[in-house]
Amino acid sequence: MDLPVMVRPTAEFVPPAPIVLRHLAPAKVSEVYESYWRFAAERQAVFFRRARGEMRPWTDNPVLAIYKFTNAYRASDRVSQYLIRHVIYRDDLPKSPPEVFFRILLFKLFNKIETWELLERALGPITFDDYRFAAYDSVLVRAMHAGRRIYSAAYIMPPGSRAFGRSAKHQNHLLLLERMMADRLAERLAQTRTMQEGFEKLRAYPTIGDFLAYQFITDINYSELTDFSEMDFVVPGPGARDGLRKCFVDPGGLNEPELIRLMADLQEQEFERLGLDFRSLWGRRLQLIDCQNLFCEVDKYARVAHPQIAGKTGRVRIKQKFEPTPEPFELFYPPKWNLNDKIHVDALRRAATG
Repeated sequence: MDLPVMVRPTAEFVPPAPIVLRHLAPAKVSEVYESYWRFAAERQAVFFRRARGEMRPWTDNPVLAIYKFTNAYRASDRVSQYLIRHVIYRDDLPKSPPEVFFRILLFKLFNKIETWELLERALGPITFDDYRFAAYDSVLVRAMHAGRRIYSAAYIMPPGSRAFGRSAKHQNHLLLLERMMADRLAERLAQTRTMQEGFEKLRAYPTIGDFLAYQFITDINYSELTDFSEMDFVVPGPGARDGLRKCFVDPGGLNEPELIRLMADLQEQEFERLGLDFRSLWGRRLQLIDCQNLFCEVDKYARVAHPQIAGKTGRVRIKQKFEPTPEPFELFYPPKWNLNDKIHVDALRRAATG
C-alpha cells in the first residue's frame, strides 16, 4: 500500500486550504487525516504479515519500514502482550483481585519486560503476600548500579519525591503501590461501574496524571478485575493531541475526546471510502484507546510524510528506528474478548491452505 512520503520543502511553504468532507462538517481536515486511515490499514497489514511468519520486508512503505511504530491495536503491542499473557493470566500465580492488581501496577510502573523478569529471577514468583520493600529495592538498586535501565522510555514516570520523600524514583513508586494496596484500591476498582470512575480513582493518587491514569485503567481492564467497554471513555495523551492538531485544521466545535470518538464511529465508512482493506482484530473494531494511540503514531508519521504540517510540540524527527524482536510471535488477548479461539482457527486455516 502506498502511503504518502513527502520531502521537506525548500521554498517558503504556503499551507493548503483545509479539506472539507461533507460527512465531517463542520470539522475541516488536512491531508494528514487520510494518512491516519492509510497508516492504520498498513500498520495492521504489517502486524498480520508478521503474525503469519512472513519474511521481511513486511511493507514497501519506507517510513514504516525504517521507523518504529506501535500496532494499530494497543493490546497487540509487545509490552501489552507480555502483560496479558505473562503477568495477568498466569496459572502459577494467585488470581485474587489484590494480587492481580499488584502485579499489573508493579509491571506498569516500570513498563519494562526486563525489569519484571529481573525481579522474578531474584525474588521468585511475584506476589503481594511475599512483597517486602527492602527486597525489591535491593534488586533494583543493584541493577541500576550495574548500569541497567529499569524504566521504559515509552512514557515518563514522575519521580514522586515530593509525595513520598525518597531520592530514588523507584522507591517512591514502590511506596505509591504500597499505598494503593493499603487503600484496597483493587477491591474499590472492582466495584466501579464505568471506566471513567476507575480512571478518577487512579487519578487521585500522587504522581498519577490524566495520561497515566488512563493507561493504567486500560491495563487493569485487560484482567478480570473490571469489565469496562473500551468504547466507554478516552483521554488523549500529549502525542495524540499533536496528531489531532495535524489531522483537524478546524475541529468544528468538537473537543479532543469527541474527535477521537468520531474516528471510532466512522472507521468502516472511511476505510471503504478510501478503498482500504483494513483487517480488524478478528472482528474486534478499533476501540477508543486504539484510535487515541493512532493519533499519537500519525503525529510521528507526519513528521516525515507531511513535514510542512506542524503539531503543538514542533518535533520534526522520529527518534526510534524499527528493530524486530527475535522472540516467537505468539498472540494472546484477554479471554473475555473471545479472540483466542479465532486466532487458533485462523492459524489452522492458514496451515491447511499452505
